[in-house]
Amino acid sequence: MTNTGRPAAPPMTNPRADRVKEVARLAGRPARLRQGRFLAEGPQSVREALSLHSARHAAGELAVIEELFITEECLDRHAELGLFEGQPAPRLVSEEVLAAMSSTVTPQGVIAVCAFVDVSLDAVLADEPRLVAVMVEVRDPGNAGTILRAADSAGADAVVLTSSSVDLYNPKAVRSTVGSLFHLPVVIGADLEVALSSLRERGITVLAADGYGDVDLDTLQEGSARRRLAPATADQGSADQGSTAAQLEAPTAWLFGNEAQGLPDAVLRGADHRVAVPIYGRAESLNVGTAATVCLYASARAQRLS
Repeated sequence: MTNTGRPAAPPMTNPRADRVKEVARLAGRPARLRQGRFLAEGPQSVREALSLHSARHAAGELAVIEELFITEECLDRHAELGLFEGQPAPRLVSEEVLAAMSSTVTPQGVIAVCAFVDVSLDAVLADEPRLVAVMVEVRDPGNAGTILRAADSAGADAVVLTSSSVDLYNPKAVRSTVGSLFHLPVVIGADLEVALSSLRERGITVLAADGYGDVDLDTLQEGSARRRLAPATADQGSADQGSTAAQLEAPTAWLFGNEAQGLPDAVLRGADHRVAVPIYGRAESLNVGTAATVCLYASARAQRLS
């Protein structure tokens, strides 16, 4: 960097350079798995990656960002992207080079090459989580990113993706998290049976989001309110529909299924409760990302008020 805060190296201008091609290959899963790296694109996603990178640097932990490529125009508009503590020096690139690196039709001026940030299930459980989102065979990258973003917004402690779910480092999935990928622990490729067994061993209730559930979310929210306002009589009344053990304020893992098929029958049978989000209008069903948002916020509110 110069004393004016600008990168000292001249801009990269050749879109056919080997390094440009190597970065572009990270849009593909084989290159990501081989290198243990992925792309974060756009100012918001890169800013959150830099924030995590800086925090890890201060704690003496492994880096997040290995390389940072940015156009002059983007650096002029987002000067803070060159000012995080411990970050690698930004490398200026031409618009053509950034377009060649990017997986999008309209790049946003900055790309970071990041190391994988997922953690183990054991690491998540060691922190005694109270709210966890589990994606079971969620294969659409946009939906996966939406669920992760919803979990982040609701203050969940972790997100778990089973081995049959989408690659969360897919560029579309990373973009759809809008930076939330760098905010909370994420477990990737988990064995579902092992994950559910481990969650239960920690006293975490497993709730399956299911349109044909045996209890609806309104009922659980009403039960939570009764317990909060009148603990001595909270378990009375027919409105509980036999679901008094399903307490939203308790540590909970929500299961969210495939966009088309929902959760497999074996998974539904293995959950502690099957919970339906009530539909008051005429829509056939809710998108999995929307359903996840409603369920996670219901648990988050109950836990915060308990």
